[in-house]
Amino acid sequence: MKTVIVNGSPRKGNTLTAINAYVEGTGKDNDIEIIHADRLNISGCKGCGVCHCTNGCIAEDDTNATVDKIVAADMIIFATPVYWWGMTAQLKLVIDKCYCKGALLRAKKIGVLVVGGAPTDNIEYSLIKQQFKCIAEYLNWDIRFYKTYYATEKDDLAKNSAAIEELKKLSATRGLSHS
Repeated sequence: MKTVIVNGSPRKGNTLTAINAYVEGTGKDNDIEIIHADRLNISGCKGCGVCHCTNGCIAEDDTNATVDKIVAADMIIFATPVYWWGMTAQLKLVIDKCYCKGALLRAKKIGVLVVGGAPTDNIEYSLIKQQFKCIAEYLNWDIRFYKTYYATEKDDLAKNSAAIEELKKLSATRGLSHS
């Protein structure tokens, strides 16, 4: 199974720790690519409509190469820290640009990893979950998991052995338990 992980964090902290634990749990014989959204040169969608949701973007940047990787994946993991009660702008930009081939993204398996500086019962997590739920309903995505973690210091998640084990097990089962 080809898995693409879109890392929405511009830092090397708890979100990257979650991604690394997930990847570690998959074993060695898996096709996984991590896309670091902050390293991409992607312009914002202008809503020009030239793409018709299948043709790709006319912008001469990293959009098409990035979206092609996402389209080719069997499983897409979106990972983000919480910034102002939502996903990061870097991740949102990649998701917005997926519109250029949105018709080719139907019926994908996805997972969502969210790390925030508030306890996981805070509204910020449900706001992000609702946004992914709306996208999933529109594109008929199969959300395999939506996991949230509370971490305030840069290495908090790494110190949370229960969370790390959960992430490793989650990847081993590809999130087959719809939690």
